[in-house]
Amino acid sequence: MTDETLLLTAPGASSEANNVAKLLTFFGVPWRTLTTEESFAQNGAGHESSPKSRLICSSDIFLRLIEDLERNPEYVRAWGNRVHSAFVYAGDNSEILRKLVWRLTRNDGAAIHETNSSAGDLVVSNHLNDFCGVMAGLRVAASKTDLDTSLILNAPKGNIINIISLGYGATFLKLEYKKVPIFLSTSKDVIDIDDELTTQNFDVREHFLSTVPVVLYIKWAFAETCWSAPEANACLVIDDPVLKSTHGFVNFQELLSLMKRHNFSTNIAFIPWNWRRSTPKVVRLLRENPQNYSVSVHGCDHTRAEFGSLDRQRLYWKAQQALERMNRHESITGIRHDRVMVFPQGIFSEAAMSALKHTDLIAAVNNDVVCAGPHRCVITISDVWDIAIMRYSNFPIFTRRYPWEGVENFAFDALLGKPVIIIIHHDYCSDHCRRLVDFIDRLNALKCRLTWRSLGDVVRRSSRQRKLSSGEVEIEMYGTELRIENRSEQPKRFLIKRRECEPSAIREICGVSGPIPWNFVNGHINFEIELSSGESQMIGIKFHELAGDGCNGDNLPYRFKTMLRRHLCEMRDNYITPARFWLAGSC
Repeated sequence: MTDETLLLTAPGASSEANNVAKLLTFFGVPWRTLTTEESFAQNGAGHESSPKSRLICSSDIFLRLIEDLERNPEYVRAWGNRVHSAFVYAGDNSEILRKLVWRLTRNDGAAIHETNSSAGDLVVSNHLNDFCGVMAGLRVAASKTDLDTSLILNAPKGNIINIISLGYGATFLKLEYKKVPIFLSTSKDVIDIDDELTTQNFDVREHFLSTVPVVLYIKWAFAETCWSAPEANACLVIDDPVLKSTHGFVNFQELLSLMKRHNFSTNIAFIPWNWRRSTPKVVRLLRENPQNYSVSVHGCDHTRAEFGSLDRQRLYWKAQQALERMNRHESITGIRHDRVMVFPQGIFSEAAMSALKHTDLIAAVNNDVVCAGPHRCVITISDVWDIAIMRYSNFPIFTRRYPWEGVENFAFDALLGKPVIIIIHHDYCSDHCRRLVDFIDRLNALKCRLTWRSLGDVVRRSSRQRKLSSGEVEIEMYGTELRIENRSEQPKRFLIKRRECEPSAIREICGVSGPIPWNFVNGHINFEIELSSGESQMIGIKFHELAGDGCNGDNLPYRFKTMLRRHLCEMRDNYITPARFWLAGSC
């Protein structure tokens, strides 16, 4: 038996009700739409052992529900047996919301206020860790959208628990109605995850009250059955450094000491053009500390918009050249590289994603999610909420963020099941990494255990899963490699699916024992494996190489410009940027 949500509506469902339905579908939660009258029949019938329903509706519908409910003692008696909890969002009428609060609390002192610009910060309670999870204790500046579309409830405590407070009152709170927990949001909006993303990544600070309350409720109410990540993985990525003792403000030995003291890992987004320039001291340091340091593929030559071209054959050749250089670097230094592409300047085209899919790369990691080119793909909020963006030829982009985007955005990523990937450049270490370790400490203090890994392992272990039965787990795969572990005490069957727009491009799917049979249904490839208790296995998808003549290399002027650019950039990082910091500090 599966937990179920009953989405209560009136004739002519509101946009918020439709938005809730989209959220439930996104998280893999089964739901049905009922009127209040139909819900009486639903909750008044059935055996006590049947799954309890979760109700979601607006404040006006919920008020009507409990008013009608109390006219029928039989339904009142069944209420506690058939209803698990309810999530109620504010309707357009603040007077109805006030009446509802009075009905739930029987307290005349309850007051509803409009918000204003001096209301202060939004504060998430740190007393309900089982409900708030990774968001517990966070403080976020209220956005204009939140202030314009939310109300503040000020009421004597009684049976009220403030979950998200704003100034002198609450905007999200927990109450009880006849021993059933009611989670009440005073926001009039519920986020529409089908909206087009208007920035290069989703910023939860701009949509906090329309987003966080409903997501917290869904993740809590359906903890056993909704999509979730098996673990919270994290990695810091530093773009560009040459593997020498220092690069700009990055001192590799100092950084290693900080990683060991503050518990984090660092991936160097390494420019393949530099494959012959690593120094023995730093090579030895990275080779002896693979649990702390890893290396990924940062473009090929790192020229301007290198992977923003529309020429797929040229891009394919560039990607292959990058991997060939990384393989040479590995053979010389012994440093294994993660087959993950980090795009120079964050610029990529849809053609680049199609080309990368046919190489040995397992994923891309990027802070920008909208491609370059005249015909840009529409990226929605649901696309960036997913574990990885799969819109571009179904080759994944795992998103990363800068520290100044706030701990709250990383926390929300972790709540969604996304990996926590931080991006910095060398200048962020200009204070001997004090800002960096302070930020890392704040991440590690979240109510969520982060597992710091190499960037490649972060990709391989990033998936979402849900339990189908005691012996079956459904998994959605994103990268072209996946590490699966059976952490239970019994054998399990794992049903794995992955989105794919071009099944004919797949050469084979392999596990440790060889090829795995697969099929293609409704835009997904599907296959399955069985693992004993404590067993793990790596799965890999191999694609055919791109057909065509390819490119025969770069001409001499291009190679000279590339060499000049690389040395000038290194001079800028090692001399010009530090000089600017020192001069600024002396003024």
